[in-house]
Amino acid sequence: MVAVIIVVDTQADFILPDGALPVPDAEAIVAPLAAWLQTRTARDTAAVVFTYDTHFVETYPTSAEAEQFPIHCVRGGAGWRNLLDPLAIDPAIPCRTLEKGVFDMWAEANLPLFDPRAAAPPIDRDAFFVALLDRGIDQAIVVGVAADYCVRWAIDGLVARGFTVSVPSALTRGIERTIEHVVDQYFTGRPVSTQAAFQVQLPQSLGNNI
Repeated sequence: MVAVIIVVDTQADFILPDGALPVPDAEAIVAPLAAWLQTRTARDTAAVVFTYDTHFVETYPTSAEAEQFPIHCVRGGAGWRNLLDPLAIDPAIPCRTLEKGVFDMWAEANLPLFDPRAAAPPIDRDAFFVALLDRGIDQAIVVGVAADYCVRWAIDGLVARGFTVSVPSALTRGIERTIEHVVDQYFTGRPVSTQAAFQVQLPQSLGNNI
């Protein structure tokens, strides 16, 4: 199965215990997720997209998120940085980054996807995913945080666009609900599944790089 992978908001403010908005136990997914991504090749992965929750000090107080959460993921700040390195992905796999200002990576119009390797020009988000479907790539794997917020909306948008989605439970964490609860509540009868038995063998050298 060739799939597109969406890595949702694996940023310091969500992952690290001293972050502005830490997701419970999220730090535990970083090393397994990095190891798993290192196993992916162009034979099984059409592209990897890293989403970045992105806010600004000047505008956050008037945003909808400010009604629920303290300010977090300020662009360029320590909490905004991704704990996974997009440049560590197999160079044969197209890699893109997406900065979003709301929970739902699909909600804002005309968002561009950037190439962190600077090998390709920016491309419109929707055009990128339409091109995948045109190539017959209709499988997606979603990982990251938080299962009951941004991961949920990433899945919802993929399904609405015609993708079948799988979510490795070991590579996802939620704030109040696990991904299993999210799938049961919102995606029953839709092409979404979890992989509860998912496991990754960590390379011995990986621990020093996380």
